[in-house]
Amino acid sequence: MVYMISEVTGGNDVGYKLCNKRFIIVGPVVHSEDITHLTVFDCGLIAVVDGKIVAVEETANNLAKIQQEHSICDDFVYHLVEGEFLMPGFIDTHIHAPQYPNVGLGYDKQLLDWLSTYTFPLEKKFSDLSFAAKVYEAIVKKTLVSGTTTAVYFATIHFDSTVLLADIVAAQGQRAFIGKVNMNYNTPEGYGETTEESFQMTEKFIKQLKELQNNLVQPIITPRFALSCDMPLMMRLGELASRCNVHIQTVLAHGVYLTDDELQVLAARGSSVSHCPNSNTSLKSGLCDVRRLLDAGIKVGLGTDVSGGFSPSVLDAIRNALDVSIHISFGKGEDYAPLTYREVFYLATLGGATAVALDDQVGNFKVGKYFDALTVNMKNPGPVDVLEQYDTESLVQKFLYTGDDRNISKVYVAGCQVK
Repeated sequence: MVYMISEVTGGNDVGYKLCNKRFIIVGPVVHSEDITHLTVFDCGLIAVVDGKIVAVEETANNLAKIQQEHSICDDFVYHLVEGEFLMPGFIDTHIHAPQYPNVGLGYDKQLLDWLSTYTFPLEKKFSDLSFAAKVYEAIVKKTLVSGTTTAVYFATIHFDSTVLLADIVAAQGQRAFIGKVNMNYNTPEGYGETTEESFQMTEKFIKQLKELQNNLVQPIITPRFALSCDMPLMMRLGELASRCNVHIQTVLAHGVYLTDDELQVLAARGSSVSHCPNSNTSLKSGLCDVRRLLDAGIKVGLGTDVSGGFSPSVLDAIRNALDVSIHISFGKGEDYAPLTYREVFYLATLGGATAVALDDQVGNFKVGKYFDALTVNMKNPGPVDVLEQYDTESLVQKFLYTGDDRNISKVYVAGCQVK
């Protein structure tokens, strides 16, 4: 694959970057400022300079003034057409990049059998860099096409292929946290590490990524799960995170069986939960009551958990989150409120940014934040026909419930168009 960086040209496929230094988009704008409602500008304006938002307006009345203030000529003022709207990019708070070939496989099994039969044998193959390159290029492209501007990627225990994942993410222009998985306890035959190996390779990986000097791609500490890491390793990883100034954000995937006491601890520590409804259902793990987590003050984002979940699209996580919440409500009293599409829109954008401690940089459209965004066109040929004229929020509903990657015309990360 050839990666091109251009100031003025590009195409419609992932694999290039169109980085105009200064531009304005005029048209319907939708984003979340809190979890309770959507902010909708039916004909808003967003100005971007050097990848960051420098102006947000509810109307286009001040277009000429903003052009003059930021030296933006008419050629770089883009007007959305009927059926289009602008929204923040999706944030996938939990995804296993190497497991992409296994999507759709093994859901007749429960977690541990599924891991031993499908997942661990696949992950062993990532000592082969040519195989790793094929998979990692595919999953990064697929997530970007699907609107994921920020991803929290689990890799494997292999140092070289995890660095390769970081290189591919950087080349394709996605924002990501990437972790070399730690596994030194209860490991399958042929796929594990000693405590010292795990620690040294993690330290080496962190240093390698910092040498990239790419602020879109950051290393994180990634103990696989409780069964695979002993306490001595966890303590050393904690010391490493502090010493190397690694981005700290404790994101606990799933959260299906959290007790009330555990919720109090998570809230007090500022930890987050990645809600992975597809995976929780597909592997028969259980139902996560997100309403209960939110009421307890827990930060929540959405995760696809590929390949525990069978789709790499955050749109799928949105729909499954809505379904699961409704199913939970059937066993609750009349006072229980299932999640709304407005709340789940928040979880997929600003909520995800908050969960991974990036809400000061991305997640919605505020002056000073990076422009990570999607142009959605509900008139594009795709899974749904829009046969009438709808207001902006109605188009958002249709997209959340019925749209797919064909409705995502453009994807921006830090102001660069990467789709």
